[in-house]
Amino acid sequence: MMEDVAIDGSSSSSDKPRRGRRVRMTGAERREQLLDIGRTLFAAKGFEGTSVEEIAAKAGVSKPVVYEHFGGKEGLYAVVVDREMRQLLDMVTGALTAGHPRELLEQAAFALLDYIERYTDGFRILVRDSPVAQSTGTFASLISDIATQVEDILGLEFKARGFDPKLAPLYAQALVGMVALTGQWWLDVRKPKKAEVAAHLVNLAWHGLDGMEQKPRLIGHRKA
Repeated sequence: MMEDVAIDGSSSSSDKPRRGRRVRMTGAERREQLLDIGRTLFAAKGFEGTSVEEIAAKAGVSKPVVYEHFGGKEGLYAVVVDREMRQLLDMVTGALTAGHPRELLEQAAFALLDYIERYTDGFRILVRDSPVAQSTGTFASLISDIATQVEDILGLEFKARGFDPKLAPLYAQALVGMVALTGQWWLDVRKPKKAEVAAHLVNLAWHGLDGMEQKPRLIGHRKA
């Protein structure tokens, strides 16, 4: 499918300006253009603050073109979110290559911070709640997916240290959640530097794990 887009040009052989000419844009190119524009607007204004009219105007097309490609704003948003989730998950899972558990924690922390640094708009979209976000398309579900990747690693470490490996999923969620929430804070402040943030995250996580009790106990009055 080919679509036309008008651009202004001038003739090199005449001083008179030429009328806008039409340049062919394929359906795939138009789709990518709409996704890029939608991603920028959703990051800046959120789902509710972005309209189909604005997306179409930025792309230089009519509203029906947006509906033709995505069925509406919801469809466009869903594709943007899905792409960002896959990007972040791929970066985290691809980073987990070292054998030592502490270095794995460092790699996971760096992967999330790298994503925030490189794909800031995408991260802003992911951490926002949206009426079209489903159980498989929320930041919480993404954190759960990443925690699953860490779970097996923690399970082996727990077993080696004499802890119950069945508790590895709980600790994986806690660790990944800690890094993710810190990332949300760092998204805006950007201080201290990325490596320092990663070092402090790992410091808390590693030394907490290193001194962990096999049977944690509560010291307050509340026991349930």
